[in-house]
Amino acid sequence: MKGFFEFLAANPYVLLFFTVGMAVWVGKFSVKGYGLGMVAAAIVVGCGLSVWASTYGVKLALDNFAKSLFYYLFMYGVGLRVGPSFVNSLKGDGLKFSFLAVVSCAVGMLLVILGDALCDLPVGAAGGMLAGSQTMSAAIGSAEQAMTQGAVKLPEGATAEQASAMIALSYGITYVWGTVGIILITKYLPRWWGVDARAAAKEYEKEHGVRGEDAGLTAYRPFGVRAYRLENAQWVGKTIADLRRDNPEYRVVNVLRGEEPLGAAPDLRLAKGDVIALGGTVDALTKKMGLIGAEVNDPRALNVPLDQAEILVTSKEYVGKPLKEFRGSEISGQVQLTRMERSGNPFPVGLDTKLERMDVLYVAGLKDAVAKLAGLLGRVARPSTATDLLTLAVGMILGFLIGLIQFPAFGSKVGLGNAGGLLVSGVIVSSLQSRLRFFGNTPNAARNILEDLGLVVFVCIVGINAGNSLLAQLTGAIAAKIFLVGFVACSVPPFVVWAIGFHVFKLNPAVLMGGVAGARSHSGPCREAAKEIDSSVPWIGFPVAYALSGILLTVGGYFAMVLAG
Repeated sequence: MKGFFEFLAANPYVLLFFTVGMAVWVGKFSVKGYGLGMVAAAIVVGCGLSVWASTYGVKLALDNFAKSLFYYLFMYGVGLRVGPSFVNSLKGDGLKFSFLAVVSCAVGMLLVILGDALCDLPVGAAGGMLAGSQTMSAAIGSAEQAMTQGAVKLPEGATAEQASAMIALSYGITYVWGTVGIILITKYLPRWWGVDARAAAKEYEKEHGVRGEDAGLTAYRPFGVRAYRLENAQWVGKTIADLRRDNPEYRVVNVLRGEEPLGAAPDLRLAKGDVIALGGTVDALTKKMGLIGAEVNDPRALNVPLDQAEILVTSKEYVGKPLKEFRGSEISGQVQLTRMERSGNPFPVGLDTKLERMDVLYVAGLKDAVAKLAGLLGRVARPSTATDLLTLAVGMILGFLIGLIQFPAFGSKVGLGNAGGLLVSGVIVSSLQSRLRFFGNTPNAARNILEDLGLVVFVCIVGINAGNSLLAQLTGAIAAKIFLVGFVACSVPPFVVWAIGFHVFKLNPAVLMGGVAGARSHSGPCREAAKEIDSSVPWIGFPVAYALSGILLTVGGYFAMVLAG
């Protein structure tokens, strides 16, 4: 094995991507649905390889420039993802969930700082405990930024390498309960509070017309197209506009006269024997079976173009409007909304669901109706492989410039730093791009590369470099103290958030479950909560709190180090 580790030490690129690959592989393993995940596995694998190599007298280490570069790309990617949702959090009901996110992050950070002081833990522990207990891996980077920028004064005899190792160690010890704990707490909080969240979800679904859960592949279709042969003399000689005026729930999509398709112009006059293709809701189509005449299965009349699309909501006119406002519109009954996403997460759909900027609507229906809806709401989100690299470069420069801004605090000068500046820059760029739409295209796949590869490479390098001094600092007493502080910091904030949301804001318990998960910026608890109560309602409270807490906890690693130091 010594020769293998010497080879890795001499070939840093092989070492880096060997560690990344092992982290991804180890992260896939789980026990009853619970596992480390790719990022936590990166710390374990990186530290493990480095410690193992040290037993043979081989020191594994990687360049700090590469570590910082990948972390900065990750932070910019996070800003691009949460930007539009962050803006949405500053208005309407989003303010309630924003407040819950602020409370959760503040309580978690306060408990970490107090625990660090009471247990007299080594420098670096506060940043790692915040990252692990709040399951916010990005806080590792901001904690390290606090050291590299001189905001944290190292005690006499301590080195930056030791502090970095303590960040990694504290993160690893607290991450497991940080992940499992928030999932269990979110699932069972209503039961511990004596609340029937399942019944609350059903009540919310009934009141707001929300589909309780996504059934996936189903035979149900809310709208359809059927053909009828005109036999009712009432409509002979009348125009399509006359038929629509008296029966607005229908849309004439085609008329077949003999062998000739005539289309559906409003001034077209109907003749006996015409085959008329009607579109509308299945309920409407079955209510007036004899309106025109007998139903026929004529492929020529029913050969109507259908379409499906992903519509990105950008129109100011419809932002904040509920979906029920479309019930009486011209396209009602012609388009089916199959699902909806907000901030990249599934969002329950109901009549009272209000549209927000950058929502993605998955629709299917008559081709011209789909095009008309896209024109009203924003634009069709066509997949694209092109990335605006100029905007990427400008956004990165803007982030670094924001990071240079400092102000006096805590006896020294502090600021967002490069990482925080890039996060803010990403929020600014994505928010502007969602409004102006003529620059800054960054496909989801490209943004995911920035986030996923950026974070896992950064954490792998942290783990590898930390392993060299890990054994010298690790004792049973220190590990027990770190775990205890992390346990408290993970477990207390959700109860505080629940109490405020339930008793002060009077939020529906099922919705609040998603708010608790979002306030910890963790989708796992929301997913498990939805399974627990057989409803997608928890996702309603998730996106706003998720976007804001992601920013606060990421930047929080920096301030946890400063305040604990």
